[in-house]
Amino acid sequence: MSTEIATKEILRGGQFIVKETDCEDVFTPEDFSEEQQMMRESVKEFNDREIVAHRNRFESKDYGYTEECMRKAGELGFLSVAVPEEYEGLGMGFVSTMLVCEYISSGSGSFSTAFGAHTGIGTMPITLYGTEEQKKKYVPKLASGEWFGAYCLTEPGAGSDANSGKTTATLSEDGTHYKINGQKMWISNAGFCKLFIVFARIGDDKNITGFIVENDPENGITLGEEEHKLGIRASSTRQVFFNDTKVPVENMLSERGNGFKIAMNALNVGRIKLAAACLDSQRRVTNYAINYANERQQFKTPIVQFGAIKSKLAEMATNCYAGVSACYRAAKNIEDRIAIRIADGNSHQEAELKGVEEYAVECSILKVAVSEDIQNCSDEGIQIFGGMGFSEETPMESAWRDARIARIYEGTNEINRMLAVGMLVKKAMKGHVDLLGPATAVGEELMGIPSFDTPDFSVLFAEEKDLIARLKKVFLMVAGSAAQKFGAELEQHQQLLTAASDILIEIYMAESTILRTEKNAKRFGEEAQATQIAMAKLYLYNAVELINQKGREGIISFAAGDEQKMMLMGLKRFTKYANYPNVVALRTQIADKIAADNGYTFD
Repeated sequence: MSTEIATKEILRGGQFIVKETDCEDVFTPEDFSEEQQMMRESVKEFNDREIVAHRNRFESKDYGYTEECMRKAGELGFLSVAVPEEYEGLGMGFVSTMLVCEYISSGSGSFSTAFGAHTGIGTMPITLYGTEEQKKKYVPKLASGEWFGAYCLTEPGAGSDANSGKTTATLSEDGTHYKINGQKMWISNAGFCKLFIVFARIGDDKNITGFIVENDPENGITLGEEEHKLGIRASSTRQVFFNDTKVPVENMLSERGNGFKIAMNALNVGRIKLAAACLDSQRRVTNYAINYANERQQFKTPIVQFGAIKSKLAEMATNCYAGVSACYRAAKNIEDRIAIRIADGNSHQEAELKGVEEYAVECSILKVAVSEDIQNCSDEGIQIFGGMGFSEETPMESAWRDARIARIYEGTNEINRMLAVGMLVKKAMKGHVDLLGPATAVGEELMGIPSFDTPDFSVLFAEEKDLIARLKKVFLMVAGSAAQKFGAELEQHQQLLTAASDILIEIYMAESTILRTEKNAKRFGEEAQATQIAMAKLYLYNAVELINQKGREGIISFAAGDEQKMMLMGLKRFTKYANYPNVVALRTQIADKIAADNGYTFD
């Protein structure tokens, strides 16, 4: 185990809500190694040359060009970053896989989807669950781009309820193979993949089972026509039909009935990688908007000088900065947890599986937050471009269309909101996160007399960090009281869970942004980080406003009378600033900086 890991506290997944984190213990993009910086530049150059420069080919549904770019990415090693060296991969850490995913995904949602489906849910299930023979046979081909992978889970009647699929796998009489029959839909990469990860049910099994299935039309596999979609137009998306498709018994992935677990763990990785895939897209859209606002004049004035435009640009940049901060905080936590498990004697497979699973709560948080931020960013980008933003001649309308799918795949945002809180409660029940003790303490605090002492807020972010600690009390108050009231039936109260989840999400995103900025202010100086400080304060202000709204909504949905009054008073106490920030001044400061730089320059 490295000295760095040994000397810092690594919180378990979900513990951020009950524990404080030292800024020195978070990883930021400013901590990228020289190797990671070189990789980033290489990926950016590929993206600009092969993807961005040919945007029209993707928008005209040139599926062949998507495949061509995937092959080029394979030749450059970009498909093999997360693959262990023994299977001809680069064997780089989780942070590096996030970095490559981020910077290769912003040129086109079509390519981003193909890349994510192949490297994630197409390859990863074999590297993490496959036998040694399966890995040696298939992973090198997938890592090099000789073969491409696809993931067959969704069916007409099985979407969010993934375990309800009707596709069947029947063992042959001689016991040598299974026959798979069924229909899968929305299968990314189906048009050019060589290998499917297929989920099917054996007999009356409670859970589905995973299989590695080579794409051979002579073996009962037929494809539907390409789906014509709102966005990601050149991402090959087809239905796949299996008719007595023979699969050797040795191609079962993991154990019988383990398919649902494979699917869920693959989605955990997919969620945080999807968040990463949206980051540089936000940065790129923000840059387009800044460039246009500097050039476009109305009333003999560049529109970047108008307050309404400054507000939009500042919020776009701030949300991008927050997303980057939170994603790399979580990515390094996962990487460190994997390293700890390997040091403890776990295999690479077990270490990676458990390392990612540990932070499933954070993966869902990031998926929701960043997918919604890129949608809002592209929407505001269109607005800044005005009529031109609605035209196919500019990149804004395609960015908006491509962004829309991010809120749907890897589990809808509605599902992920409920999962975030549900998984946190399960971790508490297992003793991994102590929610009961802190929630009880918050309840006792509500019954007591509040302190009227004025804390010392002279140090940078002292008030903001005090406020974040109180926002955590809001979550514990709302979620703790709701869990006590509804018990096992809590999951039936979806609107309440959604409100609690929004509180949880905003706390993690705001805290990550503050911690990154505090760390960098200490090493680079507050003056050098002046705009980042403004963004951290602006994000927290917006978070407090949303938490106030969602906290109130949650409280009045299940509490009444004196209990409701007490909790609403607590909400007011926990969300109160001692010194409210001037948000107009913060937005102006941020907008003026990015206008002067003619771009987003904070990573």
